[in-house]
Amino acid sequence: MNSTQHRKLLAISFYFALLLLFACNGTNKEQQKASVSNISSDHPRTDTLSRDNEVKAEAPDANAKAEQGYALPRHTDKLAQSPIDIISLKTDKAGKEQISFTFHSDINAAKNLGHTIELEFKEGSTCKVNGKVYVCKQFHFHTPSEHLIDGITFPMEMHIVNTLSDSVNVNKTSYLVLTVLFKIGAENKFIKEFLNKIPNEEGEANTLQAGDVKLDDLFSQFTANDIKSYYTYQGSLTTPPFIESVQWVILKHIVEASEEQIMTIEKMEGNNARHVQAINDRKIYSQ
Repeated sequence: MNSTQHRKLLAISFYFALLLLFACNGTNKEQQKASVSNISSDHPRTDTLSRDNEVKAEAPDANAKAEQGYALPRHTDKLAQSPIDIISLKTDKAGKEQISFTFHSDINAAKNLGHTIELEFKEGSTCKVNGKVYVCKQFHFHTPSEHLIDGITFPMEMHIVNTLSDSVNVNKTSYLVLTVLFKIGAENKFIKEFLNKIPNEEGEANTLQAGDVKLDDLFSQFTANDIKSYYTYQGSLTTPPFIESVQWVILKHIVEASEEQIMTIEKMEGNNARHVQAINDRKIYSQ
């Protein structure tokens, strides 16, 4: 074979090698496309969060379900929001707050609000705290708990909402919310008193007779030391408009309720716990 024939043979070999390479690349690309297509169909992409970190949820006290969103937008100047995760080792042991409770209360109505169950205090019910007399408004429940203790979520949280009007500015209201956390255990006498009195239909209310529901039956589950052991901090309502005028008092003693009782409440109101918020530079006091 002379040199000219040799060069022709090399050129033909190189040409066929290029054809083979392009064919392989085309096959690989088709296989990659098919693989991506299969992955996309097997695992469709979903967006679980609404824009700007606003998550649709059912939370108490909102005027309409359209307002019942968990989180504030990311860009906000509100720095004292609730609920929070209370890290016990980071609390202020000095305990500036000295709080004592004296309730004069009677419950006159049980409501099914759809997003929570709520029991209303009879007009004239009061709660005395540090010498100030608050008006007892209502108590309601969250399933699961809104506040966390050392990262732990409890199956249920109860809020006893009390208000104090400003003597100068009648349009300004301060709130004191006493919080009781629940764990699964023995049947709870207090919850048993009203659980079958909650209407089945959303938006309905049942009138209660004096003595049907006794707040004393809740506090009888606390020892004298238990009632003096709590976390307290300044925060906000956990529903719109998220007003930052709330003194929170979270009792450390965890109360028991049966699994059936907690699940019955959860079935009526669903998951209505707002996400925890940043503590920022606030002080959390521990007694």
